[in-house]
Amino acid sequence: MVLDWISLCLAPGLGLAGFWRLVEHFGSPGRVLAASQTELLKVPGIQPRQVGALACPKGLRQRGSTELELLLKKNCFAVDFSDVSYPELLRQIADPPPVLFLRGCKELLHRNSLAIVGSRASTAYGRRTARSLAADLAPYLTIVSGMALGIDAEAHGGALAAGGGTIAVLGCGLDVIYPMQNRRLYEQIGQSGLLVTEYPFGTSPEGFRFPARNRIIAGLSLGVLVVEAARKSGSLITAEMALESGREVFAVPGQVDSFKSEGTHWLLKEGAKLVQSARDVLEELNLAADSTSANGKAADSRACSVDPEALQLLNHIEPYPQARERLCNDSGLTAARINELLLLLELEGLIEMLPGDAVRRLCPGDV
Repeated sequence: MVLDWISLCLAPGLGLAGFWRLVEHFGSPGRVLAASQTELLKVPGIQPRQVGALACPKGLRQRGSTELELLLKKNCFAVDFSDVSYPELLRQIADPPPVLFLRGCKELLHRNSLAIVGSRASTAYGRRTARSLAADLAPYLTIVSGMALGIDAEAHGGALAAGGGTIAVLGCGLDVIYPMQNRRLYEQIGQSGLLVTEYPFGTSPEGFRFPARNRIIAGLSLGVLVVEAARKSGSLITAEMALESGREVFAVPGQVDSFKSEGTHWLLKEGAKLVQSARDVLEELNLAADSTSANGKAADSRACSVDPEALQLLNHIEPYPQARERLCNDSGLTAARINELLLLLELEGLIEMLPGDAVRRLCPGDV
């Protein structure tokens, strides 16, 4: 029963490895809680400091009951490893979490998912790319990430904007919003997506919890897409965990002189699948048959009603910022006509006017 799983998880000092050693030896958390100290210490690899709290199983069950009451009160719930609702992909990793604490749409645990991760201190290029790819992939895959600033937040936001599902894996309790800048995103995911953690209420977001969180991000997903990452980063840890679990690893190339893309470029050298569009991911995951309209369907529908001369100008505009003067030279149009057509394209949401008299083309999913 879920109470036994939660109660044993709450035993201080036991640790994840100790938890699984005891459960594998005795057969269930309930039998672990019923075992004597002598029986517990006979288990290979178990130390006295790990089982000290198990001397009072009644107290642990009381804490477990309190946790369950809080979950019910806050409209959350828990799924233990023995539950049929526990996600099968996550069950397959080397060190699965015994209990998942959840808030939101539980059904998302059983849909095909892709993790999108990257740098917190991301560039405008990285944020734009993460949002665009997430929006394009959302009709076919649930987007999983860690709700951090930067790439994670953009991935969640892109999926939500496209009306798709997204899962945020937290490195803290469900009642702790971290980072605080993502409070609104936290509430949106709790209502329209799914918040997931292995930690009980009140658990603070300490640094060591995030590598542990990353294994869940990788474990829930068919693959991990790294959009932007330095050579030493948590995103690469997530990619390595994905490989260890037999999942696909994808990477988006960045500027060759940007240290924030050194990690993704290293992944590409090591054999990660290069991603330029959503189709690259869908084909690798054998979902391409369902993706004939991926990558730009929304933009195409908007473009159909635009002045033909404006569309010709749009072909000269790249996703990177360009000077308006350059467009005059490339298109052969007058400055006055350029200004008129740019206004039309901006009103259709196909381009963005930038400071310094620059313009860039918007990709699907950009906001």
